[in-house]
Amino acid sequence: MQAPQTFDEAAVTQQIQEQIDANPILLFMKGSPQFPQCGFSARAVEVLAHVGKPYAFVNILEHPEIRATLPKMANWPTFPQLWVGSELVGGSDILLEMHQSGELKSMIDELEL
Repeated sequence: MQAPQTFDEAAVTQQIQEQIDANPILLFMKGSPQFPQCGFSARAVEVLAHVGKPYAFVNILEHPEIRATLPKMANWPTFPQLWVGSELVGGSDILLEMHQSGELKSMIDELEL
């Protein structure tokens, strides 16, 4: 049995905040846009493809410290998580609803990319 990984949660929180601040559109997801590792992440990637703007992503499966810390930091328990303009938008269900209403595209179009 492997020992649990230990990490500096404050440092990880700072790393996450720096990623959020550095990327106008950031998706924390399972897998990559080219190879999503869950249906919810695949749906989020599909929605973002329709919006048509470039975005950054973090594969939380490769970063267990981010996977453990971000839900506490964001007060959002699940993945994927989309951040736009340093604000949490939500997960795949919210993204789909916002995409269908046109709200997501409007929000992203307001960014200066």
